[in-house]
Amino acid sequence: LRLVMALRGVGAAVWRPLLPCLCRAVHSSVPGRTGALALKAGMMSDYDKWGNRLQLTVLMLDECEVVQVKTEAENGYTALQLGVSEAKVKNVTKPLDFHFRKAGVAPKRKLGEFRVKPDGVLPVGTAIHAAHFVPGQLVDVCGITKGKGFQGAMKRHNFSGQRATHGVSKTHRAIGSTGQCQGPGRVFKGKKMPGRMGSNKVTMQNLEVYKIDNARNLVYVRGHVPGVAGGFVRIQDAVKGPKFPSDPPFPTFVPSGEEDLELVITAPGSEADPNAPASLDD
Repeated sequence: LRLVMALRGVGAAVWRPLLPCLCRAVHSSVPGRTGALALKAGMMSDYDKWGNRLQLTVLMLDECEVVQVKTEAENGYTALQLGVSEAKVKNVTKPLDFHFRKAGVAPKRKLGEFRVKPDGVLPVGTAIHAAHFVPGQLVDVCGITKGKGFQGAMKRHNFSGQRATHGVSKTHRAIGSTGQCQGPGRVFKGKKMPGRMGSNKVTMQNLEVYKIDNARNLVYVRGHVPGVAGGFVRIQDAVKGPKFPSDPPFPTFVPSGEEDLELVITAPGSEADPNAPASLDD
């Protein structure tokens, strides 16, 4: 921030070559560990210790494994390709079947890549568990929204519509005029009109991980995430600040037979009662 303030009075020819360095400096603060692919199981509610009702989305890490490792030398960047949810062999194409057999993992229904730092690379076949995330941290969840089909402007763009009585005949939900007269004599690009609605890639940022279920590989996040129940989503540490309440496992959580892991871990709640009336001294 100090560097940006210092460059305010400098010409563009000076600070423009520094943009890549500034971007790398900003992204270097993000942990370089992988995210995870999950199955949206649905929504539920729970109550915290103060009696507040919380809306939760249940995400299932259904056999999420590393399928391929991409390195700087071979691919030009470092990333991990993950797969989630085992697929039937008859539903997998031959190229993908060879890809999975070469990696030595079971066929997956969904594949996805996550950029990582060189020290965050995991070997092929490593499983990503729910304990990869820390209860209380913030995550970004990305998915495809529900498809609504072809919709009018009132539903798609929240238009108010035309008058319901005087002066309007059978066009109460129509969008009305879309252009001007002879000049410019056309409709501008990007005009809000009826069309396909939904099925967009949307990312919900800074969702809190409320709790994790290690026995069933479930991650409970507060709030809603895009997509239908049964759809696939991407979970990764929040770009705008994960705010880990404790150190996360790096590069990922690896279970051991000697470790006695808690089955359900809940995020620490607020120490003060949020429903308590404010005191007059405040």
